[in-house]
Amino acid sequence: MSLFDASFFKRLGFYLVGLSLGLVFLAFFFKEKRTEFCYMPNCRVLKDLRSKPLYFDERTSKMLLNKEIDTTDLTDFFVEGNVLFNSSDTKREPCKLYLIEGKLNSKDARLEVENCPDQVVIKGIR
Repeated sequence: MSLFDASFFKRLGFYLVGLSLGLVFLAFFFKEKRTEFCYMPNCRVLKDLRSKPLYFDERTSKMLLNKEIDTTDLTDFFVEGNVLFNSSDTKREPCKLYLIEGKLNSKDARLEVENCPDQVVIKGIR
């Protein structure tokens, strides 16, 4: 009697068929749900910021009125930006302060954002 007899190959075949059916089911299920895998800290913070209403401080509001910047430029920070955790105050209560690095009108810029439980306030642009 050998180590790899017919029953082993039969079980291996059933396993591979079940595994492939499961993978097809998962691919179909996740494609329909349009899920986003967001486990890294940078991604989680940006996703949280995108989920809340956005408010502007006085200086940023003036820049928007003067058309120096656009709201789409600012929302790009919450998709493409890089959160600088070393410069951010994540222990502050109730609103955490984040510094986000990104591009604004093709130039490097930093956005200072206050993340409150029910809103996001842009405090400044550097």
